[in-house]
Amino acid sequence: MNTLFPIKVKCYSGHKADETPLSFIFHDMKFEIIEVTDRWYQAEYSPNTQPANYFKVKTKDRKNFMIKHQKNTDEWFLLVHGETIHL
Repeated sequence: MNTLFPIKVKCYSGHKADETPLSFIFHDMKFEIIEVTDRWYQAEYSPNTQPANYFKVKTKDRKNFMIKHQKNTDEWFLLVHGETIHL
């Protein structure tokens, strides 16, 4: 089961807005991103699925996270598999 937690994200904007996440804030904790290890785009395939960008990121403290950018609402989420977040 995946759970989405709202986060605030600072991004690099090059050719397009919100191109690459640079850092994010979750529960008043700031995580600086040192590397985007993977990324992919989810196209809109059904009424229940909305376009989104996904990023696997590594933070300054060497932790790995997956974050989601919901394109149509411009919302960002921390995607957690299961019920535990290892901060």
